[in-house]
Amino acid sequence: MLFNSYGFIFLFLPLSFFVYFYLLEKRLITGAKGFLVFSSLFFYSWWNISYLPLILTSMLFNYVIGNSLNENFKKVQLHKKALLSFGIMANLLLLGYFKYMDFFIENFNLVFDGSIPLLHLALPLAISFFTFQQIAYLVDSYRGETAEYDFLNYALFVTFFPQLIAGPIVHHKEMMPQFASKWNLVKNYKNIATGLFIFSLGLFKKVAIADYFATFATNGFDHAEVLNFLEAWATSLSYTFQLYFDFSGYTDMAIGAALLFNIKLPINFNSPYKALDIQDFWRRWHITLSRFLRDYIYIPLGGNRKGAFRTYNNLLATFILGGIWHGAGWTFVFWGFLHGMALVIHRFWKQLGFTMPKLLAWFITFNFINIAWVFFRAREFDDAIKVLTGMFTGDIVMNYRWYDQLGFLHDKMAFGAWLQAINGDKYTLWAILAVFILTLISKNSMQHATAMKYNRSYLLVGSLLLTFSLLKMHQVSEFLYFNF
Repeated sequence: MLFNSYGFIFLFLPLSFFVYFYLLEKRLITGAKGFLVFSSLFFYSWWNISYLPLILTSMLFNYVIGNSLNENFKKVQLHKKALLSFGIMANLLLLGYFKYMDFFIENFNLVFDGSIPLLHLALPLAISFFTFQQIAYLVDSYRGETAEYDFLNYALFVTFFPQLIAGPIVHHKEMMPQFASKWNLVKNYKNIATGLFIFSLGLFKKVAIADYFATFATNGFDHAEVLNFLEAWATSLSYTFQLYFDFSGYTDMAIGAALLFNIKLPINFNSPYKALDIQDFWRRWHITLSRFLRDYIYIPLGGNRKGAFRTYNNLLATFILGGIWHGAGWTFVFWGFLHGMALVIHRFWKQLGFTMPKLLAWFITFNFINIAWVFFRAREFDDAIKVLTGMFTGDIVMNYRWYDQLGFLHDKMAFGAWLQAINGDKYTLWAILAVFILTLISKNSMQHATAMKYNRSYLLVGSLLLTFSLLKMHQVSEFLYFNF
């Protein structure tokens, strides 16, 4: 079930909201939480009910291991470190089997000239997100940083439907106290108003902006055989904006929906394309993933505590693993490698004490991110090379209608159909420019929420955003990060 579906907006979300608070009004707190877990599992099962046992088994397994590590089960004799290793390995094996087995078989066949048939396993929805979330819970239990949770509260922490499918990757210490707070058991009309506004803003970002650019990105990466200069740049920038407005739009809808239930999810995006360096970018982009990579991979590897060379290796290893987490393909590995190397270069640059003008720093950072996204999006390296070749060596082809006005440039460019390979039109580049400016000068969703005034102006803006989005929702689309 997608957030941008009529069923979710007009049936599932309001029904869940009213039944949950009705049960709370009747002082049936356990029943209300149980209903929210049931609703979340129904939401998860809507996509493919055959994977429901998977998430249930994963929850029960990690709950038992976590409680054992927390010494709630006194009879457990296994060494805690061995038990933690067993728990993490079991989670990674589950993720690896479904997400990476075909990738492993393909490469095994390639290297050893084998003929092992592929399994063609369907990737269970949200497995990357709930696996990371529960691994973090196990590690924190081992460190003695978790409290004693009953299974119902733990199940609610894992399955809470706004963040279940694609994050944010939530932490138990920021969620469990909210579920336990008595102040969150009654309707909060300020949270409802803010939640509806943020949800409407996220829905608009998804269906009005991300889905518009999706057409050009798909045509450029997947269908076009050759791209000229403008088509290639329009393709890469379209995907850069599609991905941001798609994923940040989903996050806004998740945050907005959670607020209806008085639950505050962590911020996941903070105007990432305004970043002035690559480290700044990762403090703004998919913030909860960056936090996980830092706390549960980079720091355990040694962080920056064991000298510069070891620090560089840790950075590189962390982001290569981050690339692999995003998808089973060498393009994802290379994307992670690029970001790891960028962070190594940035750290070395800072250690040398060099600086550069802010405008130049932003220009380099944004273009690096845009170029790296080409590998993230490409199905194969050939697709990435096709786009990059057009971006840097492609012919400049202008709209034939400008032939007379640009007569002095006839020997330097060609004239023909406008952005034909990506099915663009005269508005495509203007749309890219407009969204470019929007991302650089406008407030982001969380800044709007913080500054929100509960007056007619915000009501009017929210209503217009929601109405326009609802009228656009007849188009077929899905969230990009559902594939990760």
